[in-house]
Amino acid sequence: MQLFQRHRRGASPTPACLTFLPAAQQALAAIESGRQAIQGAPALPQIWLACVPSLAPLFFGPILLELANAPMEIRCTSDHSPVIMEMLLTGRAQLGFVLKCPAIAGIQMERVILSPIVAVVRRGHPLAKRHKLTLADVANEQLAPQFWSDEIRELIALLRTWRTVPSPIHAIQPSSAAIELALEHGFLTFMPEIAAAKQLKDGSLIKLDIIDLPRWEWEAMVAWRSGKRPDESKQTVLRVVREMAARWASAR
Repeated sequence: MQLFQRHRRGASPTPACLTFLPAAQQALAAIESGRQAIQGAPALPQIWLACVPSLAPLFFGPILLELANAPMEIRCTSDHSPVIMEMLLTGRAQLGFVLKCPAIAGIQMERVILSPIVAVVRRGHPLAKRHKLTLADVANEQLAPQFWSDEIRELIALLRTWRTVPSPIHAIQPSSAAIELALEHGFLTFMPEIAAAKQLKDGSLIKLDIIDLPRWEWEAMVAWRSGKRPDESKQTVLRVVREMAARWASAR
């Protein structure tokens, strides 16, 4: 039987896969039970969180700080969105943080971040005090935008219509790499505003006023597999994530 229908963004489970899924989960649970019997079961329940690399700094640290003394052991890993969705389906992760992607049967998704794409430079950069800039005004700078989605190709194409210097335009991820290039080496970067929220708040990075920058947004989701049995640890983490999302939304 075919278990997955493949497409350009990954794969989706077939009806046969969803029928087979409970038996597969029981088999994996039995293997895990045997492993823990040999190694010694943990004193507390474990919950696995999976996240795309560009979102990890926004979620993993704050969640762990909030739940440092909660009665659970948190395990964190990172991978691409399609792999994370598969991990949720197979029970290898209980919660996933992904960029917006097609829905999958059996997986619930909830938006936690909707952040505009902005241009930033470090404090003291020649452009930092200028207002009403255009893409033409910044096109010849040292540029290293964060690769936030396929829209980055459209941005680079726009910039190249005005760029006259022969140097390349780099597109990188995660956000921490783009921030480092801006802070330490004077690059101008385009990135989700929330990814640079700390540096924008302390003034080490300055948001540029580019009037013809298209209104692009970065949408991040929390995903989990729906099930009949309650999972207290998962619900606790979800509560923390929703509180974080509410704070981010109120700060916009």
